[in-house]
Amino acid sequence: MRRTAITRTTVTAVALALGAPLVTGPAPAAAVQDAHVEGVWRSDGYGAVYAIDEGRLREFQTTAAGCLPGATAQRTGSGRRASYTAEDGTVLDVRPGKLRVAGSPGVRGLRRLSALPAECTRPAPSGPLATFDVFWQTFEENYPFFAAKGIDWHAVRDRHRPRISGRTTDEELFAVLSDMVRPLYDAHVRITAGKDRFFFEKRPGTEIPGPELDQRVKAHIERRDLGGRPLQEFAGGRIGYSDLPGGQGYLRVTGFGGYTDADPETYDDCSAALDRALDAVFTRERTARLKGLIIDLRINGGGSDSLGLRLAGRLTDRTHFAYAKRARNHPSDAARFTHPQPQYVHPARGPRYTGPVAVLTGGSTVSAGETVTQALMDRPGRTVRIGAPTQGVFSDVMPRVLPNGWQLMLPNEEFRTRTGRTFDGPGIPPHLTEPVFTDEEFDRNRDSAFDRAVSVLRLSR
Repeated sequence: MRRTAITRTTVTAVALALGAPLVTGPAPAAAVQDAHVEGVWRSDGYGAVYAIDEGRLREFQTTAAGCLPGATAQRTGSGRRASYTAEDGTVLDVRPGKLRVAGSPGVRGLRRLSALPAECTRPAPSGPLATFDVFWQTFEENYPFFAAKGIDWHAVRDRHRPRISGRTTDEELFAVLSDMVRPLYDAHVRITAGKDRFFFEKRPGTEIPGPELDQRVKAHIERRDLGGRPLQEFAGGRIGYSDLPGGQGYLRVTGFGGYTDADPETYDDCSAALDRALDAVFTRERTARLKGLIIDLRINGGGSDSLGLRLAGRLTDRTHFAYAKRARNHPSDAARFTHPQPQYVHPARGPRYTGPVAVLTGGSTVSAGETVTQALMDRPGRTVRIGAPTQGVFSDVMPRVLPNGWQLMLPNEEFRTRTGRTFDGPGIPPHLTEPVFTDEEFDRNRDSAFDRAVSVLRLSR
């Protein structure tokens, strides 16, 4: 799907099952083979085995229900860290024992195997029952939030598997799989069954951002909050800024991606566009005179977490904790999760704003819009969240292929606070609750969260 839908869940399903939102451009082609990374590797978490040889990376998606071949990627770099580029443009930086996906913070551990697992050398499972079993097992081994959501996944299997037989039609199978995961209300769970069938379920009472909602909200903000003044726009319209009376500023960010017309759009493309936008906003003169800054993430479908950290770096003069990522582990590991990897916000070079900040959030704050909100929790200085809880989906999405060729996407990571808390499901709560773009707010020409932010920042001086 197109990046204009903004979220990591809507980016092209990466067949390498790495959940990468954005990618970097290819490095210069290698003239010689790189023996350091050749061989077979199993990832820590992420349910993947990689076979690397003769300048090619092949991915195998593994569960206890079988092994399915993924996509291939061709080497586009050399040295101890080699780059491999898939057909959809996804670039993986690989070095012995480590894999990094551009645009996604952290690294993924790799453990060398002597050979491909036996199940990956046999014919892949097939048929409706095999599709059901791989679907169920993929969630069983990778989905982190059953307990938090009160779902007995084993009971779900016992209830629904009798509905499947060798004569089950595609329509019937799609209905069963959708019924199984609908109670999760997880916007990072998606099933794509050919061109005609698509499953997706958001948290009840929320709305996922789209162009129509975005334009309605933008018009409301410019007319009502900005007194008819248009936003100064950057990065393909995804970022907008306006100075406000009383020395305050208003920064609206509707996504962390989709900033350029490049196809495929790379992480380097987006980071350069973001830097240009932030350079124009956070000038030396403006950062010196600003008395408060409103960051509006209420309509934000996500994108690259690394871009969110890049924005956060303009709002601090000290390194601070953002979050710690960990993924569900391979069933053969004693530990249920990989070791948490702390991620930090580092001060950006050049002018930075370190004064009071009000972050506006709501149910249409999704994915990377939520991780940047989490990354600002430990920000030095006064930071207050105003509005409504975020959508409640933080993980990179892990694309998988089912035996019948359908595509599945699901989360497999936790984003943890310094104390180990996660917000998947209910979302990050605001400090101050206000209605966010309800029908009543529109009908009565209100923007209660914006007004509260202006008032709070005025009192913070």
